[in-house]
Amino acid sequence: MKLYKYFGPDILDKAFSSKKYLSLKCGYPKDFNDPYELFLTIDFNEQPEILAFYSDIIGEIVQLPTTCFSQSPSIIPMWSHYAQNLAGFVIEINEENLAKQFPKSRFGDVDYREKPDDSLQYSLHKAFTTLKPRHTYSLFNEVLGMAYFSKNICWNYELERRMVIDPDETRESNGLILIDIPINCVSAIICGPRANLKTKEALSKQANRFKCNYFEMKIGHSSITPFFVNRTGDSYIFKEGKLLPPSKFCIMCKEPLGNTDTKVCSWCSINESNRASAAVKNPFRMLDSIGLLESYLRDMDEITQEHQKK
Repeated sequence: MKLYKYFGPDILDKAFSSKKYLSLKCGYPKDFNDPYELFLTIDFNEQPEILAFYSDIIGEIVQLPTTCFSQSPSIIPMWSHYAQNLAGFVIEINEENLAKQFPKSRFGDVDYREKPDDSLQYSLHKAFTTLKPRHTYSLFNEVLGMAYFSKNICWNYELERRMVIDPDETRESNGLILIDIPINCVSAIICGPRANLKTKEALSKQANRFKCNYFEMKIGHSSITPFFVNRTGDSYIFKEGKLLPPSKFCIMCKEPLGNTDTKVCSWCSINESNRASAAVKNPFRMLDSIGLLESYLRDMDEITQEHQKK
């Protein structure tokens, strides 16, 4: 399985500060941008004596070092929020290799929910009724797992997968909690479409050092789904959890093509004859040629505004 970590360009030197590994920052859930982290456990609209029982067993849910990944490198809001408006980069990580390096850590998909899981309520009532240590132990572990691997459904665009890390597998540096990921865990570096030349060159250099794939994400003209281009100009799309070559792509702009027999996309197919014909047929050009375009647009804006008031 591939994991994807989004970064802003300002993190580049810090992430690649060592020649032997990639450094990732970890955090505690209490410091994440979701104020309801660790909240989705039981339904708190519960009888006071049962709620007090739950509180006495669980207390404050333990804060463990956690780092968050996405399951896709092509989520535009993620590029906007975490990669400085598409000017940053994404690291593709092989989870199998990562798990071998951090055997005490736990991986899991985030379950996006609108309400707590009913099964936890059953476990709570069972522990409260029987008062058996094994039922209390099961409740404690179920709550911990649900707290770390569930979030409000409004975050579901992130396609998040988490790594909850054993503190023994981390290190501290200048007040930060870090994990050092060996080179063999990094399978690709993906540069954002708005990255400057300095960032592109630095990322390409790191890809060479890590001996991994290098891609640049592209924003096409025909689809709202981005695509990726490697060093040799070959196109890739994110499909079935990995970056794969498309069945067809435009030989000019490299954007993947749908079910078509053409070798060039519709935009790249526009020729000078098409442009000339469009210019002749454009009614705005006709109005402009006789000096009426500005007054026409002003009058139409006034009509539109009056209509909107009604």
